[in-house]
Amino acid sequence: MRKLILILFACAAPLAAATVAAQSVVTIEPQQCVWHVGDNSAWAATTLDESGWQPYSAWRFDANAPRIWVRCHTNLAALRSLSHPALQVHLHAASQVFVNGGLVGASGNLSSGQFSLADFYTVQLAPSALTSQSTVALRIALRDIVQIAPAEILLGDEAALQDHRAASALAGALDFLPIALSFALIGVVGFMLFGLYVTDRNRLELLLLAVMCWLLCDLRLSELCVNALAPITFGLYSFTYSFGQWLEVFWVWFIFRIAGKRVPWFYRVIIPFTLWWFFSGLAGAFLSANGNLAWQAVEAIVSPYVFFAAVLCTTAPLVAFWPLNRVARDRRAIALFCVAWGAADCLRFMVYELNIFGFISNTRIVVLQNHILFLRAATTLCSILALLTILFREQRRIAQERAVLAGEMEAAREIQQYLIPEKLPPTPGLTIRSVYHPSREVGGDFFQVLPDPRDGSTLIVVGDVAGKGLQAGMLAALIVGAIRTAFKFTSDPGSILALLNERLQGRGLVTCLAMRIDVDGSIELANAGHLPPYINGRELALEGAFPLGALLAVSFPAQRFQLSEGESLLFVSDGVIEARNPEGELFGFERTAALSTQSAEKIAHAAQAFGQEDDITVLTLTLAPVGAVHA
Repeated sequence: MRKLILILFACAAPLAAATVAAQSVVTIEPQQCVWHVGDNSAWAATTLDESGWQPYSAWRFDANAPRIWVRCHTNLAALRSLSHPALQVHLHAASQVFVNGGLVGASGNLSSGQFSLADFYTVQLAPSALTSQSTVALRIALRDIVQIAPAEILLGDEAALQDHRAASALAGALDFLPIALSFALIGVVGFMLFGLYVTDRNRLELLLLAVMCWLLCDLRLSELCVNALAPITFGLYSFTYSFGQWLEVFWVWFIFRIAGKRVPWFYRVIIPFTLWWFFSGLAGAFLSANGNLAWQAVEAIVSPYVFFAAVLCTTAPLVAFWPLNRVARDRRAIALFCVAWGAADCLRFMVYELNIFGFISNTRIVVLQNHILFLRAATTLCSILALLTILFREQRRIAQERAVLAGEMEAAREIQQYLIPEKLPPTPGLTIRSVYHPSREVGGDFFQVLPDPRDGSTLIVVGDVAGKGLQAGMLAALIVGAIRTAFKFTSDPGSILALLNERLQGRGLVTCLAMRIDVDGSIELANAGHLPPYINGRELALEGAFPLGALLAVSFPAQRFQLSEGESLLFVSDGVIEARNPEGELFGFERTAALSTQSAEKIAHAAQAFGQEDDITVLTLTLAPVGAVHA
């Protein structure tokens, strides 16, 4: 409590000091001044004829009059008693100040009209300027509609004027600070949401909500700079503020994304209207003074329509979640918070709309704006925190489900590795090498090498399940089990394919090739739609056949040929042929044929390096002298 009292005292002390100092500050009232459109350096002279000039108290902003002069008559002799007499000017524009015809100070750039948001500038007055009938002239270059009131000209001691400026900055900052802190917290929440999105790129709504948090923070912190008289240029403020005008785009996108619906055409039509404010910010940053004022003259015409479009965008939650009773139970809380958020935004835009049509004065809208912004900050913060809690809970549930799925995939991969072992059984008379690279954790390719102790032959089965992932992997495991079971009764390739075809009816499509090779090199081979093998670098011609599981009453005739000593066979899956590089070019049959006499490892590596898109299986077989054993 003691620390809190000290902090409040520290904040209040400058205001108290400024109150005392303000007693020695004198304001030159607009009634003491006249103004004229144009820019003529001779208008600073004390003897100027002001008969054609108008009362400054009746001045109104005019986009067609970017250059004006203001002349005020006052008694500066009263400042002679001060140790450091000075003059202070406050206006949202670039300007020069003249006293009795002489230039005494300036702020901003008169050629471009750019000015600083810290628009209180103080100039010391020479003793010669302190006359009883003094003329203070302002040469002003307007570039923005924010200057809607006459300039404020203050006289007094330099220290008192500086205290007055500091008090104004502090009062503006403290008045807007609760709003700025609320939206700064919203910006921090945006980083939390972005962190959740990075861990799960499928949750686009998290990224959209994070961007919205940053845009809201950008808007309010930019407004804090204005209220706190921050020393940044109007161009920089307009540039940073413009990015916040994308808020309505991300808002509508987020609402329909979280509702699981596409953005209706109606919102696709009205959203571009809200981007007018984005281009207005860029105009304030980069256009010339005349160009920016011309833009704002058009903006005065289109603003009612832009605000109306913004109001319509706030109805997105009602459209996205209507009717509420059909929204899933776990989404109803999100729907209610989004509706509350939209209602707060709707209220804000409607107040601005009423101001445009003159139902609310400029003086009252400043007060209402802060109250509505604070209400909007509280509503938005509560809504985002609630949404974050709900989304985090969903994220945790999804993460748990994915962890379970990952465990199941890992178990399936281990089972598949067991069914397709890296080390092949001994095969007398044959040298066999194999490489298997699944495109995912679990692949759909399979092969079996089964030596037959009954006659010394070897059964080789190679196949590919249509599809990818866990489903294909589980079907491949089923097929491997069926092959091992069938092998106990027969090693005839055609009979084995017929048995597999019967088991696969209604379960999927599988290409498969079954081959039995005797110790003397005689081969019997049956094919069910699989890629033909390569023998000594050339593709073996095979009869076409339906894949397994396509038709029930179908036979798989066997073909016979002889493999001589030293000759080799190559079996590949379509993952080799269909490997694709970044340019979209396929690895193809020609490259496969050119590499068909190489080792299984080289062929698989070449296809994988080219651009793997499917499971890659490569198996090579060479007839060796009797007694050679596959290692």
